[in-house]
Amino acid sequence: MAIDLAEAARDRGIKYFLISYTDLFGSQRAKLVPAAAIGEMQKAGAGFAGFATWLDMSPADSDLFAKPDPASLIQLPWKPEVGWVAADLWMDGKEVEQAPRNTLRRLIANSGCEMKSGVECEFFLTTACGTQISDGADTQEKPCYDQQALMRRYEVITEICDSMLSLGWKPYQNDHEDANGQFEMNWNYGPALQVADQHAFFKFMAKSIAEKHGLRATFMPKPFVNLTGSGCHAHISLWDGKKNLFADDDGELGVSKMGYHFIGGLIHNAEAICALTNPTVNSYKRINAPRTTSGATWAPNSVTYTGNNRTHMIRIPDAGRFEFRLGDGAANPYLLQAAILAAGMDGVNNKRDPGKRLDINMYVDGHKVKNAKKLPLNLLDAIRSFEGSKAVRTMFGDEFVDAYAKLKGQEWNNYARHLTQWERDNTLDC
Repeated sequence: MAIDLAEAARDRGIKYFLISYTDLFGSQRAKLVPAAAIGEMQKAGAGFAGFATWLDMSPADSDLFAKPDPASLIQLPWKPEVGWVAADLWMDGKEVEQAPRNTLRRLIANSGCEMKSGVECEFFLTTACGTQISDGADTQEKPCYDQQALMRRYEVITEICDSMLSLGWKPYQNDHEDANGQFEMNWNYGPALQVADQHAFFKFMAKSIAEKHGLRATFMPKPFVNLTGSGCHAHISLWDGKKNLFADDDGELGVSKMGYHFIGGLIHNAEAICALTNPTVNSYKRINAPRTTSGATWAPNSVTYTGNNRTHMIRIPDAGRFEFRLGDGAANPYLLQAAILAAGMDGVNNKRDPGKRLDINMYVDGHKVKNAKKLPLNLLDAIRSFEGSKAVRTMFGDEFVDAYAKLKGQEWNNYARHLTQWERDNTLDC
């Protein structure tokens, strides 16, 4: 039975609702609706001008309506009089094809089974201006798991974690990550749409709580050139009811044939879905980075898979699941899950072979591997692979692909027109 948002407001003391949607660039958009008006908004949706956000629309288009999904309701732990609710986008009586949450819902409905996912969100806590890390004492060459640095940010990290505990997300660990000023927080896995909603809310929550403490939380993939970038690894399994379809006691590393076909789909489509999992110009500063001060980037640069080995794009740490290590902090929470599900199901439906598992250190011996595909060097290469992929068009539909490629192409062109100091330094006297 669907939740009545007006009733929920009365029962929970909610005064306002943030009716929120995530556009194609991952930006969260919302209207603040008083509880007295939420009943009508639940039926008809909150009105927006679609052209005003990144959705490939024009000023001549009809009103865009964000219809809240009451199952996604989250009361803001730091401001409980406000309820956040994820919305699906409609226009002219039809769902908007290119809307990220709609796209993920459509792919889930077409898959015939349930993908479960758990995301590992990495982020930096910086000064309010974002130009340097917030903790001047966080200077270790290998700062990962640094106890002192973690505890110096105790108030921020525990407020975020306490919030997740109050929401029933079952967070289970928080740590200082591999870069100075970088942190990771983990909570329990679940159905892909639920996790995408949680992921979207987590980014909003982390930023909001950091701001309360005079800091900034950034999920930018590579905010500091000499430090490890922020990834967003996803742990994936496929289910039919209570049966894990990836689990097989007799399978290699405890993974079923279906699981390997799913991995095969990710291997086959990696270059094309990179435009979704690594969606910014800055993303390619992470996956093609040289060694950082800690000694490793912890990011893949080739399309390979392995067992329990963190130097590959995909690793299998346990029976019945795998970790997809390509995505970064800028990934749209809905399109990250959609990209994994679509590419994986393409592998299942076409019985794609992932090839031979490589149990080597790719950072040391990767150059010895023959015929291993490389990930795109930049966003433009990724957009071209995405736009030109027949498999991607079959999975996502032309309307979504064309809209996303068009807007991301404009973003690349805006970047290409930007004159950098590096160019001046290296070509002023040529």
